[in-house]
Amino acid sequence: MIIGIPKEIKPHEYRVGATPAAVADLVARGNTVYVEHGAGMGAGFPDKAYQNAGAILENAKNTYEKADLIYKVKELFPEEFHYMNKGKILYTYIHSNAHQDQTEALMESNCTSIAYEDVDDKNGKFPMLKPMSELAGKGGFLAALHFSQAVFGGNGLLLSNVCGTKAPVVTVIGCGCSGLGAAELAASFGNEVRMLDVSIETMEAARRELPSNVSFLFSNRDNLLNCLKDSDVLINCILWDKTRKDHLVSREDLKLMKPGAIIVDVACDDGGAIETCRSTNHEEPIYTEEGIIHYCVDNIPSSFSNTASITLCSATLPCLHEICKKGVEQALKDNKHLRRGLTTYNGKLTLEETARKLQIPYTSAEEALGMK
Repeated sequence: MIIGIPKEIKPHEYRVGATPAAVADLVARGNTVYVEHGAGMGAGFPDKAYQNAGAILENAKNTYEKADLIYKVKELFPEEFHYMNKGKILYTYIHSNAHQDQTEALMESNCTSIAYEDVDDKNGKFPMLKPMSELAGKGGFLAALHFSQAVFGGNGLLLSNVCGTKAPVVTVIGCGCSGLGAAELAASFGNEVRMLDVSIETMEAARRELPSNVSFLFSNRDNLLNCLKDSDVLINCILWDKTRKDHLVSREDLKLMKPGAIIVDVACDDGGAIETCRSTNHEEPIYTEEGIIHYCVDNIPSSFSNTASITLCSATLPCLHEICKKGVEQALKDNKHLRRGLTTYNGKLTLEETARKLQIPYTSAEEALGMK
């Protein structure tokens, strides 16, 4: 198969879809790999490393046009839409329900698109989301540590246990991968960490991994409101159903929080679990609502581009090998977990949640592939 690895064009996105080591693996298996000039520079991988791995360096146009499969990190931008056609496979984070123009363009192109974030495993987890979730959680806490500094507009509180002062309170909503990442760093700095979740099994699993300065509470309204009153930092790590109209934390709830407290929305669902959340970027990462600083950067892992590229590539490469070996249609038919990530196929939208949110007709992946 011919694989294209373009340079990401999203502002402040420094990750790359494949490392030189992954390219060497793909080439050794008989694939041809085109890499756009400079694609890996932001992650610490120079062009020469890709050449040494067997890649062919190209410009963006040729990287897209010569490839059967586009292997990248972020969603497509409008200037990339025209590269997609019926013969193309897009393999990346797509976030189709957040980018209607992209979703419609993918459908119109008749390409096959597979979203990392929706590929699951036998345990119902999302292995291609997990490595980025951990980095996002840890990066979210580091952002709170940064923006709590007075020189960056914060209230001057050091998020650490300093002798003679009260330990700050950091509340983390969700005990999944992002939540664990955030709690691990927050706890290691000596903060009083509280974690909220709806699952006792998930909380018990988290408790076995975290130190004694982390406490666990059922995520109900009373516990959440009490945490809001006490917290210096609130870190949201749960995804919110795009079809829901309610919120976990409303604008009115923010009035309970300490002035100058920080909300970090790792999930970054606009108007989702946190009503006042709207996506930001690394250039303008924060804004203030109701006296509360909000950090809602939608690509936190880009800050740690080398680590992120290595771990993401490790998670996505096994399914890519399947696609290259069997062809995309057979790989999708044989692997129900990969099929879960199918977003568009031959002009049909195959992701139900996106269809409901965008009010676009839905076709199941099985039906689109002729399995029914």
